[in-house]
Amino acid sequence: MSSVAFYTLGCKVNFYDTEAIWQMFKNEGYEQVDFEGTADVYLINTCTVTNTGDKKSRQMIRRAVRRNPEAIVAVTGCYAQTSPGEILDIPGVDLVIGNQDRDQIMTHVKNIQQSRQPVNAVRNIMKTREFEELDVPGFADRTRAFMKIQDGCNNFCTFCIIPWSRGLSRSRDPKSIVAQAHQLVEAGYKEFVLTGIHTGGYGDDLDNYRLSDLLWELDKVDGLERVRISSIEASQIDDKLLEVLNRSSKMCRHLHIPLQAGHNEVLKTMRRKYTTEEYYAKMQLIRQAMPDVGITTDVIVGFPGETDEMFRAGYDFMKAINFSEMHVFPYSKRTGTPAARMDHQIDEEIKNARVQELIDLSEEMQLAYARKFVGQTLTVIPERSAKGAPGREVQHGFSDNYLQVFFNGDDSLQGQLCEVRITEAGVNECRGELVGASRTSMKHAVL
Repeated sequence: MSSVAFYTLGCKVNFYDTEAIWQMFKNEGYEQVDFEGTADVYLINTCTVTNTGDKKSRQMIRRAVRRNPEAIVAVTGCYAQTSPGEILDIPGVDLVIGNQDRDQIMTHVKNIQQSRQPVNAVRNIMKTREFEELDVPGFADRTRAFMKIQDGCNNFCTFCIIPWSRGLSRSRDPKSIVAQAHQLVEAGYKEFVLTGIHTGGYGDDLDNYRLSDLLWELDKVDGLERVRISSIEASQIDDKLLEVLNRSSKMCRHLHIPLQAGHNEVLKTMRRKYTTEEYYAKMQLIRQAMPDVGITTDVIVGFPGETDEMFRAGYDFMKAINFSEMHVFPYSKRTGTPAARMDHQIDEEIKNARVQELIDLSEEMQLAYARKFVGQTLTVIPERSAKGAPGREVQHGFSDNYLQVFFNGDDSLQGQLCEVRITEAGVNECRGELVGASRTSMKHAVL
């Protein structure tokens, strides 16, 4: 039996794509083995969001070549899309395929097995207008199903290379999404996480069909309990979407809304499409539509030209918004982006000090948010037994508002809707006690 090993770098979309590529190998009779072992085919799904992403991708490609010099080494993903030549220069690489045409992977692999000639299958992604349909009927070790509904981005923020590696925004056919939703509910999944490169841009390229329309369609899917949007821009939350948040019982009380900077001048230099005033107003509307919603965000610290005053103002702004968690990143130069060529780059030490301040603020806000729910009963879907717990008696999962909750219970609860009373709030984890559970069987697709 032929074997394949995968290594995925980067974002959730890449992990979804790898899962879809595995389905193709599986259908051809391959077995999946560990990347550190010996395989007949190695597939590395790469990331290019930072220069470090490129470097790590090259390291993993070389590692695969060393593991088994006879194997076919295939490389896909964002770094493959933007720099196929650089990758083909690495001795031992057989196939480079970007973020499109991946339904052809098995044909390429078979041809390479015959000819042993390296193949560059990368095309210009800027010309692509079709969403790449890659089907995933189930997810190994997951109780939440990820559904990729969109790819690409039209924003061209000055710090970001992604439009060049993923192309322009394109949406998946709603019929195909709803069909996959029914398939995943059949396989026992109760929660879907809608994901994409610019998820909230879903429908931008469709005729009179928006993300809010899709959410109402999913609202009608029997057996689906929770829908979570992986990330959405403030400007994409319009009145129709607010109505879904307010009225649909399936929408999770959690939204991830990237802010990136808390000062208008920095936002403008980043080429973000909103002001702090607009962002703040939108957060108020969301909280009216969905009380107690957890709002998490991304922040880039030390962007070129960010003065101490701008950082201070941003800090106060974030505190005023009162996020339930912030993902804080120091600005990192990405070759090929306008921001990498800007004057007034910020010293690393200053960046790191600012990052630390914002992490401290994030933890403060996280704890304050979690404390509001002590004594309340939340619905939690356990994902796994807690690491380091004796036996398998402590379960770990997420509430609908994205609190990480640990509570006593056995593995049979995984994938079930559990009513858990929160007894103790923490920064990254809360404790609770099981009140009740709906024990329907989790008919996991065997992967």
